[in-house]
Amino acid sequence: MSELQVRKIVAGYDAAPVLRGITFTVPHGSLTAVLGPSGSGKSTLLRVIAGLNRPVEGAVVVDGTVLSGPRVHVAPERRRIGLVPQDAALFPHLDVLANVGFGLPRAQRRGGKALDLLEMVGMTDYATRMPGELSGGQRHRVALARALATEPDVVLLDEPFSALDAALRAEVRGQVRQVLRRAQTTAVLVTHDQDEALSMADHVAVVDEGRLVQVGTPAEIYAKPASRWLARFVGGALVLPGTWSDGAVAGPLGVVPANLADGHVAHPGDTVDLVLRPEQLSVSAIGAGGGPGVIALVRDVAYFGHDAVVTMDLPACEQPVQARVLGDQQWRPDSEVLVGVRSAGLAFTRRRIPKRLADL
Repeated sequence: MSELQVRKIVAGYDAAPVLRGITFTVPHGSLTAVLGPSGSGKSTLLRVIAGLNRPVEGAVVVDGTVLSGPRVHVAPERRRIGLVPQDAALFPHLDVLANVGFGLPRAQRRGGKALDLLEMVGMTDYATRMPGELSGGQRHRVALARALATEPDVVLLDEPFSALDAALRAEVRGQVRQVLRRAQTTAVLVTHDQDEALSMADHVAVVDEGRLVQVGTPAEIYAKPASRWLARFVGGALVLPGTWSDGAVAGPLGVVPANLADGHVAHPGDTVDLVLRPEQLSVSAIGAGGGPGVIALVRDVAYFGHDAVVTMDLPACEQPVQARVLGDQQWRPDSEVLVGVRSAGLAFTRRRIPKRLADL
């Protein structure tokens, strides 16, 4: 097991900076997801860690050994870093077992170690198959086994599930996570898929426009986003204007209990932005005794079986409001319903505690 440290990385292409001071640590045997929209710098960061790009400033350190730094640049092939690329990139002329053993000494390529790795990823029965005979999910499991064959200090996964259909993607990422845990491998997953990052990772590092927005556990990123942008990016948050009043926000949904976001301060009467997740909203029939709420008009219902997303118009709100409800709750477009709030929201203000005071 190895600890990966990314320290104040600045990197780019042709003197144009892409990464601007990225810093985070991946603990021993854990998986950190680097999450961000297209063009945020995720792939550049992966290339810097792998040694394919040399940073302008900062350092990449594994277990105290500097791999990239002001006067140091270890070549990619000497970094003990495994890579699982987006398209699996198996050698088409080699069978599964030969692909897994490719990086091993010649005498071990078809021996016990390669077979053990195939067993770990559940592909023993496919040892003599050619890559063209495998499904997308099977190819990615073989690519992971190949990356683990040389016992790397760190494994990098470059959006490895993006080409798979939704059902297979969920299955394969669960299998990959189990394999990494069993091998106790330190890993970095680069992805733009919020569900993938939250479901697979021990920690999530969110980047946008080359800057680190927040690092935390999936629960922290989802429940306590550091900014309005992050709240919207992860989980499809509803952001409503309102007025702060001692632990509550008065706005389009009435008076809603709320907590202030970390580092934000507010006084009674201050204008704030209230962040709510779709599952925090309740939808009930008018007059059904569902408690306090605001009347809304149902615009659309998207049914997913286990749950449904109800899109509604509120009289005092310029944007549509979405609630995630149980799938057995049936609502029809153009019907009036009562919308309530189940739990406290998160309030962002335009006033923040100075950083030095916030760190005390």
